[in-house]
Amino acid sequence: MNKKEKSEKVLQIIKEHKSSSNKDLILAMDYLQEDFEFTKKLVLKGTEQLDRLELTYNTILKEYQKRIKPNDNR
Repeated sequence: MNKKEKSEKVLQIIKEHKSSSNKDLILAMDYLQEDFEFTKKLVLKGTEQLDRLELTYNTILKEYQKRIKPNDNR
């Protein structure tokens, strides 16, 4: 089963979870767990990138502010 077919199957299982077999519920839970872990990793990487970006911006801002403070002539 390819990724798209598996995704469609899981969506169907979610919609019909009350009548799905235990085997199907396990398939859906495994799929959701994998997707959760993948998404969590992306969010953490994005957060780390935002932190680095903020630190870099603040470093540049401080330098800029030091330079314009004495003259205040941008």
